[in-house]
Amino acid sequence: MSPLSLALATVNQTPLDWEGNFQRIIAAIQEATRQNADLVVFPELAITGYGSEDLFLSYWYPKKALDQLRKLIPYCKNTTVAVGVPYRIGEKVFNTMALIEDGVLIGFVAKQFMAIDGVHYEFRWFTPWEANKQIEVDFFGQPIPFGDLTFHKKGVHYGFEICEDAWRGEARPGYRLCERKVDLILSPSASHFAMGKTWERKQLIEYSSRIFDCYYGYINLLGNEAGRMIFDGEALLAKSGKLLSRNQLLSFQDYQVHCVKLENKEQNLAEIKNKEWEFTQATALGLFDYLRKSKSKGFVLSLSGGADSSSIAVLIAEMVKRGLEELGLPRFCEKLGLSDHHQFENDPEKLLVGTLLTTAYQGTANSSLDTFESAKTLAESLGAQFLHWTIDEEVASYTSKIEKAIGRKLTWEQDDITLQNIQARSRSPIIWMLANIKNALLVATSNRSEGDVGYTTMDGDTSGSISPIAGVDKHFILHWIQWAQTHLNRPGLAKVNSLQPTAELRPQERTQTDEKDLMPYAVIVEIEKLAIRERRSPMDIYLILKEELNLEPELLKSYIKKFFQLWARNQWKRERLAPSFHLDQFNVDPKTWYRFPILSGGFQEELNQLE
Repeated sequence: MSPLSLALATVNQTPLDWEGNFQRIIAAIQEATRQNADLVVFPELAITGYGSEDLFLSYWYPKKALDQLRKLIPYCKNTTVAVGVPYRIGEKVFNTMALIEDGVLIGFVAKQFMAIDGVHYEFRWFTPWEANKQIEVDFFGQPIPFGDLTFHKKGVHYGFEICEDAWRGEARPGYRLCERKVDLILSPSASHFAMGKTWERKQLIEYSSRIFDCYYGYINLLGNEAGRMIFDGEALLAKSGKLLSRNQLLSFQDYQVHCVKLENKEQNLAEIKNKEWEFTQATALGLFDYLRKSKSKGFVLSLSGGADSSSIAVLIAEMVKRGLEELGLPRFCEKLGLSDHHQFENDPEKLLVGTLLTTAYQGTANSSLDTFESAKTLAESLGAQFLHWTIDEEVASYTSKIEKAIGRKLTWEQDDITLQNIQARSRSPIIWMLANIKNALLVATSNRSEGDVGYTTMDGDTSGSISPIAGVDKHFILHWIQWAQTHLNRPGLAKVNSLQPTAELRPQERTQTDEKDLMPYAVIVEIEKLAIRERRSPMDIYLILKEELNLEPELLKSYIKKFFQLWARNQWKRERLAPSFHLDQFNVDPKTWYRFPILSGGFQEELNQLE
């Protein structure tokens, strides 16, 4: 008998896009059938999309998902299909994999562990299933097995660990599946992308295949499904502790079918890329999906000539370049609702960037010629539209009105923050006008380091429909634009890379720089990893970093104090940031990773211990 042919099928789904989700699943099944797949496995919750959130709590939504499942069954002839779907029983909703064999529904496997860390809030929606428990449910008049089930296909005995199930150590279902002597464990997942996470998955899948002495297959969802989380569409197969097959991550396609044989030899083993490539590809895909799913016509960006806004301009250009390479010009344009692709044929990349990205340099008396030239050179090198104007008139108008109202002149000695912020805020209304005129997404430029310490002006540089780099630290952004200049062949970044990061909101003779205002970005990164990702106390952080960083103890203490004071004071700002992508192992968005009280005692007792 020939070995079982396994199709690991990923799909780029969208909550409430019932017909689109259905058609992508059908197309993937048809492709798997063309490749003679015996067993087709989709990710968890593929019918609805993982990002449906509180829709799962309704009665009608899981019911409609089952209607979609019933509609899918006739398309599953001559193969076996496993597809993720929510299933409500009374007041409880379960996260399940439905198994369809040759056009007949044969069972539901229910997830046993809920993800409750970081970006995940599964206990809000789903109930864990009890190990070894099996019942029958009524599926439109048919009794169907439901629960902790295993199945057979072509002499292969297989079972499931649904996403979080696989990450639960000694409690995971795999140990019980091993006792049942399965030959194959499948892990359909909705696992958010993070830079470097593929290495963790590789280790888990190889380890699992070794300790359970079986084949172990993994399949993840794909794309920016619902706004914040990006899924990488990873497909893996391992046996006896060795990875046999891996696809390349973060495709722009609607679906991908990765077919492998249950044979203990390497098959289509794609290389694991570096962190810089992953960041570029994930953000480019995230921007592409956000643009098309929001039905917007492009992006508007206030391009200052600095690192943050310049990195976003390059990432949008990479979105175009990579989308064209993978989809081709006609399909790329079709997915973005651009009706006539022929208009771009002479120079597709630059002409599309010019259509999709409008940039504007909004100078003041405090802006330098260096940043203007930096912005202009970069925009022109990418093919983006470049506009420029000054906002001194608006700043003067606001300033004179408030001076008249309070009866005194504003001075830099007395009103430093006020005079800085009014410049940033004066840029917002006009750039919003441009975005509205173009029916485009206004892109905010804040990074995670600024989010940590509130080094950002609300309703100024935070204004936007989307904030793509708010989940990434400034230290990484500065490194990435250096890397991108060479490795992405973006010579327009040369001027950007020659400049010292600065807000340019004070008069030039005051020599303002970001790190002078705050602290070195490399130090912020080390403090935030311990404070936010590892949830350490100020004293713990001091004791760890005094051994790791070459800093005077009093200076290190001052940095730690400043970080925590600014962190506690600025939670209200983080609550108002535009939607951001989750790109790293952690972020500071209270809606997706780290919740903190808006009002607090500000770590006063904890910081006093550093005296």
